[in-house]
Amino acid sequence: MDARYTALTQWISRTLGHVDDMRPASADASFRRYFRIVTDRRSVIAMDAPPEHETVFDYVRIARRLAAIGLNVPEILDGDEDNGFLLLSDLGETLYLQCLKPSSPPGVEAERLYGDALAALVTLQTGGLADPGFLPAYSAELLRREMELFPEWYLGRHLGRPPDIHERRLLDQAFDVLVASALEQPQVWVHRDYHSRNLMRTARNNPGILDFQDAVLGPVTYDLVSLLKDAYIAWPKVQVDEWAMGFCRLEIDSGLIQKRDEDHFLRWFDLMGVQRHLKVAGIFARLNYRDSKARYLADIPRVLSYIEDVLPFYPELQGLSEIMARYRVPATA
Repeated sequence: MDARYTALTQWISRTLGHVDDMRPASADASFRRYFRIVTDRRSVIAMDAPPEHETVFDYVRIARRLAAIGLNVPEILDGDEDNGFLLLSDLGETLYLQCLKPSSPPGVEAERLYGDALAALVTLQTGGLADPGFLPAYSAELLRREMELFPEWYLGRHLGRPPDIHERRLLDQAFDVLVASALEQPQVWVHRDYHSRNLMRTARNNPGILDFQDAVLGPVTYDLVSLLKDAYIAWPKVQVDEWAMGFCRLEIDSGLIQKRDEDHFLRWFDLMGVQRHLKVAGIFARLNYRDSKARYLADIPRVLSYIEDVLPFYPELQGLSEIMARYRVPATA
């Protein structure tokens, strides 16, 4: 076993005493690892976050705040924060993704699960109204830096052809449009990875919410895009738009947006999706080439198809449409 695993098991032994079973619980796209530990007929989760790559301080701080506003997040049971070890309550083993089967119309289970996830998202967003400064801003610089992963890792590394000067200009123009749309939206607490692999189906206070340590103050449609235009499962566009507008009305009722915002909510939603999916395509390519995690490559065509679906409706993104055509994306994904 590796040195960190040995150090983790030694810390767990000192903290919990006898352990009946310890096995991998999940591995995510970062350097973090999770283990499920059974002791005295109860199950807990150990997080291993190598300090040279990750920090658990934000996780702990945000987890406690989200729990305080009523969201179902893992409870911090113990920790050695300097060394990147945490013990967390166990929210179970059933991911949203395991429970969802795309259909039109969606089944009762899907409607219930999405209804719960959207209600929890409103709670998250309203939680930030009284303390917007608690989280860092989703700045123009960060939004743009994320999109740069697309030309660097997807076009340049995965497809093997970095953009030329003309293509670079087209990308910059599209990035300007997407950043402006994101920043003109009401700014709320944003989970930043609110999708079917980070939501757990739970018997009480559904859903359980994971992987929130990168939360920011950002665009009101960002997490909605993560949920409804999921990188791991796709629904018919008509259904997605119906859910999105239902959420829009919830936000109006909650005071998060104004009634006048309803007319351009879908535009915000679609353009936010383009920004996110450019980023995600780049991240998935990077995970393969830098981190040897090839399994994410299979999800890139779905991610790019979301972009392809909306580009015809937004002439201001004509340059990005040209890029997609030049690279034959997503056909070459």
